[in-house]
Amino acid sequence: MDIRVTGRVQGVGFRAWTVQTARRLGVAGWVRNHADMSVLAHAEGSETDVDAFVGALREGPAAAKVDRVAAVPCEATGCEGFAIRP
Repeated sequence: MDIRVTGRVQGVGFRAWTVQTARRLGVAGWVRNHADMSVLAHAEGSETDVDAFVGALREGPAAAKVDRVAAVPCEATGCEGFAIRP
């Protein structure tokens, strides 16, 4: 699943929180900031786990204010673990 999160999601610990959340839910992939001030993520795992992950992104960490989460199905790339990308 390719995901774009918009709102106040940079400078609030969103990426670190996303890594912790993904690892807790057993989701593989990555997260990174985008130049337009959104956060992009790629998530792989069972449908149930990825759906739970996307649901968690709609809430975000306490300091964030999520306005929108757009999730688009995509092919798995074989990610292992979950990491912050530059």
